[in-house]
Amino acid sequence: MIFNKQNTPRWLIFMIDLAIVLGSVVLAYLLRFNFSIPQVELKPLPQILAYMVFIRAVSFLIARSYAGIIRYTSTSDAIRVVVTVFSGSLLFAITNLVTYFLVGRFFFIPFSIIIIDFLITCLAMVTFRMVVKIAYLEMQRPERTNVDVIIYGAGEAGITAKRVLDRDVSTKYKLIAFVDDNPGKIGKKLEGVDVVGRDKLPGLLESNTVGQVILAVQQFDTERKQELVDLCLEHEVKVLTVPPAMEWINGELSFNQIKKIRIEDLLEREEIRLDDRQIREELTGKTIFITGAAGSIGSELARQIMNYYPGKLLLIDQAETSMHQLELEFSENHIDRQTGFIIADIRNAVRMEHLFLDHKPDIIYHAAAYKHVPVMENNPSEAILTNVNGTRILTDLAIKYKARKFIMISTDKAVNPTSVMGASKRIAEIYAQSLNGDDHPKFITTRFGNVLGSNGSVIPLFHSQIEKGGPVTVTHPEITRYFMTIPEACELVLEAGTMGKGGEIFIFDMGKSVRIVDLAKRMISLSGLTLGKDIQIRFTGLRPGEKLFEELLNSRENTVPTHHPRILIAKVREYDPAEVFPRIDELIRIAGSGNEKEIVKKMKAIVPEFISRNSVFEELDKE
Repeated sequence: MIFNKQNTPRWLIFMIDLAIVLGSVVLAYLLRFNFSIPQVELKPLPQILAYMVFIRAVSFLIARSYAGIIRYTSTSDAIRVVVTVFSGSLLFAITNLVTYFLVGRFFFIPFSIIIIDFLITCLAMVTFRMVVKIAYLEMQRPERTNVDVIIYGAGEAGITAKRVLDRDVSTKYKLIAFVDDNPGKIGKKLEGVDVVGRDKLPGLLESNTVGQVILAVQQFDTERKQELVDLCLEHEVKVLTVPPAMEWINGELSFNQIKKIRIEDLLEREEIRLDDRQIREELTGKTIFITGAAGSIGSELARQIMNYYPGKLLLIDQAETSMHQLELEFSENHIDRQTGFIIADIRNAVRMEHLFLDHKPDIIYHAAAYKHVPVMENNPSEAILTNVNGTRILTDLAIKYKARKFIMISTDKAVNPTSVMGASKRIAEIYAQSLNGDDHPKFITTRFGNVLGSNGSVIPLFHSQIEKGGPVTVTHPEITRYFMTIPEACELVLEAGTMGKGGEIFIFDMGKSVRIVDLAKRMISLSGLTLGKDIQIRFTGLRPGEKLFEELLNSRENTVPTHHPRILIAKVREYDPAEVFPRIDELIRIAGSGNEKEIVKKMKAIVPEFISRNSVFEELDKE
């Protein structure tokens, strides 16, 4: 009955506890007198037994140590048992003092018996509960599957992960070994499990039917992590990861938090070191605008800027649903202080002027733009009206209302553009750069490539396609892209915006380019699927305006370093405002007419390096 699914009656637990108490007292006497109790000690034993059992019974009733559901015994239940038993033993000690000083200078219960009894009772009561719990878990799911596991990391996170696996009722995990890089731990045992070095991992994967490797290292070198994951995938072993301790629920790791490693985890790079003091001086107490605030970059900029306590933060976007979700997030996390959530279109000059007039921003982060290459290739007028004219409206207002800085978020597709989108961003760069002057705001441009998890990234698309069973679509076998995480990109934007003196185009170190087909294959493997068997990759051909390889610098440009190793300044051609402004005004006028061919022809005149690829506008290059 103790092991069945019905809760064991409390009276039965209470009686078992009293039986343990009785047995503990007898065993304490036997141990104290080497299993030969003298006659003089046997005579008062019945009275002592009755008294000790009575006191224990009262203490159990007061503390309700028998009331918990025994098959769910936890650490807090064990602590309650120990405290309750200690309280009874303390009363026994007080009884001894009373009999010694007030009755007849004798100890009613030998102090050695009190100590031995305390230890035996605690051990027996806790052990009883744990045995019942383990037996219940084993009997409840006798059919549960067995999985061999290796935990990489023999630190606190690794031990915690092992205990979480032990508690899982759906699967019986067998821990083969802990793997660790610390020589001081290698060769030892941790909770009965061997700790081995990393060099032993390939042998363990080959000689055992390992189902999972759990990464339980809080600070993991990215390159080392990638090598480890590749090794596991070669042996068709699933890789899971333990989240950072700060993300554990109420300081405790739950089984659901041990998740499959994501491709985003493998593409991360070393942590960026920011000049936090300078950024704080730049942002604290200031009025700040963020356009495109509901997007991937804009919303992350907002989260990071809030850490620097701006005086007022105005988040501007025309996407109602996304903005509402951002407002809910800020409210739930209590970071909505001095924050305004404004629905507005940057192309609406009147609406923008009202915002500038009412709030007079010190700093503008301009992230609003159309970014999808194939979509803008089919809608060049919209690319110009938003990416170029929207930027012009904002920059002109920044000058009129004497903002201090204007930081524009651009893209690597503005370098040697092959698409309408890339060329529109390059024209916006040119306009902002040409405005820089001594009596104007500092206009600063930042360029970077694809960001992981953004709306335009291939990774969410691949995730969706894999979940549906495929096929995973890649445009070309050789296409490559640069990637960085959204937080990383935003940190570099803040740093570049702080160091900018005006007129610069900052480019970010994007690391190594990644072949998209390799990315797709890796994501398929991480999902536990086999390419060619469970899922297929299908090549669809380059999309309109799409490049095979992305560039961060024009071939005629070079760079100069900054104090930050991940940020460079591009040396770019300077434009004469008197020459370029009328041409941009004419482009915006043509965009309003909707004549797509004339729009793109004018764009190519402003940006001579704009050569269309896989586009209906390639004929213009021949002309």
